Parts: sequence; structure tokens; C-alpha cells
Amino acid sequence: MSLSTSECATTHAHPVATPRPADDLAALARDAVLYTLPLFEMARSRATTCPRRDDGGQFAGESPDSTLCWLNRLMRDRQLLGPQHRKVVTPNNDTLYISAWLDVGDAPLLMTVPDTADRYYVLGLLDFYTNPFNSIGTRTTGNGAGKFLLYHRDTPLPADIDLTDITPIACPTRDVWMIGRVLVDGPQDLPAVHALQDRFLLTTIDGGPAQRRFDVGMERSETASDARRYAEVVNAALLRNPPPAAEHAYVGRFAAVGIGADFDASTSAVPDEDAFAALGAALEAVIAELDVPHPSALGGGWFLPVEVRDSFGDDYFARAHVCWNYIGALGIEEAMYFSADCDSEGRPLDGRHAYELTFAPGGLPQAQAFWSLTMYDKASCMLVDNVIDRYSIGDRSAHLRYDEAGLTLRLSAQAPRDAALQCNWLPAPAAPFYVTLRVYIPGAAHLEQRFSWPPIRRIES
Repeated sequence: MSLSTSECATTHAHPVATPRPADDLAALARDAVLYTLPLFEMARSRATTCPRRDDGGQFAGESPDSTLCWLNRLMRDRQLLGPQHRKVVTPNNDTLYISAWLDVGDAPLLMTVPDTADRYYVLGLLDFYTNPFNSIGTRTTGNGAGKFLLYHRDTPLPADIDLTDITPIACPTRDVWMIGRVLVDGPQDLPAVHALQDRFLLTTIDGGPAQRRFDVGMERSETASDARRYAEVVNAALLRNPPPAAEHAYVGRFAAVGIGADFDASTSAVPDEDAFAALGAALEAVIAELDVPHPSALGGGWFLPVEVRDSFGDDYFARAHVCWNYIGALGIEEAMYFSADCDSEGRPLDGRHAYELTFAPGGLPQAQAFWSLTMYDKASCMLVDNVIDRYSIGDRSAHLRYDEAGLTLRLSAQAPRDAALQCNWLPAPAAPFYVTLRVYIPGAAHLEQRFSWPPIRRIES
């Protein structure tokens, strides 16, 4: 399906690019894919998750299958994610989400947040290149009530806007993904969090409705598989969200392989088929490369897959890797996601074996908000159904037992025979698995990577 006229880049008489050796064209295509893959993935995520219906049940288009969606509308998830939820890979079981796809290009938006008392929350803000450029919440703005004006940094605010008691936040791109999380202390806490969620409001500057219809221009099931279609989607994103001025010359080179905001690759006569063939080959090669983990090893079986703070800068490979594998991740000053899929001897974790890890006294994860260890099936990247409905263990788990050795956790498909160990048991599938330890508002030992990680040891029975 083609992009709508209003959202699609227009076609210009573009000079035919000077022929290049095949090796040069391949290298240029690789650079283009690494730079623009976040734009495609953000567009794809928006097409998949942007709401088709508003709070009154009205579809933005004629049916649920329409590509018309509601921008600037808060989505409030009401259930803690469990094994029955299959839309989000590596989901957390600790928070409820508040999210929205925003357009701040035409007019600023007002985000009003309630006083959350001592409850942790964050509204993470990602630009359309997936940089987590800012956030609202416990760490950055506190837990008190507040108002925040989100505006495009290239669009000056009207002089008559009264910013009394309002904090302005400049957004690097017109299109922004806001992904919020509110801490939940178990199922019994849901009603209180639901009431709190309802007090988060997104409006125009004068308090009016902010939501509006928008054609996302993509089907929900689209993937980055066809070079011409990839270029079409990316070019529309570039038109709405130009790169920083310092990167214009770098991006301008990509016109030779069909990437650029000033022409529509679906209809333009240039570049030629060889160029799109190079783009297609680069897409396939880059995605295969990104599917291979590139972790920072921490010892004991642990690694850190995401290390961005508020911007990837010019590390376009890291940006592409995170967008492909962990899109929506917060910056590490807000949250760090430590993972393990092998034991301390490098053997893949498998629930048909039993494992232990011990946090020594005084050696628990350093979290100013909270930490939790969550279990996932390796094949599906989903939570694991189990007889005790336990999907994570953390600092809010009242059932945990400590001893003179500290805190020892057991990972296995079979329950430990010792009743004391069952309190510290995180059920695994009888198959390969991985765990993720989330640390929200991490301490300096984590940020500086000098935390002593407990080895994950296989127990031979």
C-alpha cells in the first residue's frame, strides 16, 4: 500500500546519480540502511500500536483495518502482562504502560501529570530516530503534579503562551513516541494504579482535545523486506523528520540508492534497478547482522544489551541494533536491562537443569526505584506459564528468604524439594530460557559497570 499524498515525499526531477563501482554502491547502501532502519522500525511500530479507536469507540477510519489512526491519544494498559499476552516480546511484569504517538509539528501538546506520592513512574520520550532524548517522571521531574509542554524545537513557541507553572520540553523531531511506565505492587494494587492512570492527561495548550486522525501509511504486518517499499516508508519519515543539520551531507549521499526526502522511490525513475538491488542486498545483510547479539559481557553469564543515555550520537550501528532488538528501551540513567542466556561457564540456560545465583550480603542490585528478575522462554521471548503464577522476583517480593550467604535464587522448571528454596524459586520452561534483570534508576556501580555480578551456576543433581 502506498503512502497517502499528504504524507508522501513529492517527486522531483532528480539527476541520475553518477555510476559507481558495485563495491562502493554496496557500502553506501549499507550506510543508508544502518542510518534509516530506526525510521522504518518506528513507522512500523506506530502502524502496529497506534490506536484505531478513541475512548468513545470511534474508529479513525472506516474499519479496524484502516491505516487511519489516532495520534496524540493516551493509551492506558490495564493489565499486568502475563504469558497470555503475546504482542510484546520480553515484556515486564512490574508496571502498567501509558503511551502515545505524538505529533508536535503543528502545535505544542500539554502533558499533565498527577502527584504520584511515592510511586515510581516515567514517561520516556523517543524521537523518530529512537534516541531517548528526555523523560518526565520520578528521576527527572519528581513525583509531584506538573504540566509539561512538548513542542518541536524547530518551531518557535507563540509569544503569547503563558508558561507559568509549565515546563517546556523541546523535541528533536516532529514525531515522538512517549512510552510511560507506572509501578504496580502486584494484582491487588491495580485499582489504585488505574485511578492514577486516568489522571494523566494529554491536551492542547488550552486544555482542548489533542487527538487527531493520521494515516500511518503502512499495514500492520509490513516488514523491511522490499527495497522500494522500504525507501518509500523511510523517505516519508525523512520528510516529516529531517536529520540534524550536521548530518545532512551524510544523508544526502543516500540518494544514489533511493533514500532521500526529496523524491518518492515508488515512482521516481532514478536511481536505477542496480541501486535498489544494492539497497535490498544491504537490507538483508544488515538485518542478519543485527540478529546476532552484540552484548557487553559483565561476567557470570550476564551482559548489557543497551548502553544509550539520551542519544546514540553518530553510532548508527548501535542505534540500528537497539531499534531492531529492543525498540522502546529507556536510557540507562533511567533503566538498565541486564540479561543472561548462558551460565557462568558459557553453557546455554535450559530449564531441564537447575541453576542458582547468590547476591552476597550488601550486594543486591542498586536501584533507587526498584529491581526485578524476569524469566522468558528463549524461543518465544515471552513470559513462562507456571503453576505458581510467578514471572519475576525482585525487591518487592515479600516471599523471599535471606540467609547468612545473602539472597540465593533458584532457576529451574522443576520446583525445589526444599520448601525454603521454593520461596526463592523463579520457574523456568523445560526448554532454553533467558532472564532479564531490570534496574530502574540504577546506582553508580551499575552505570560505571563495576557492580559484582553473581555467577549463574548449574546445579548437578
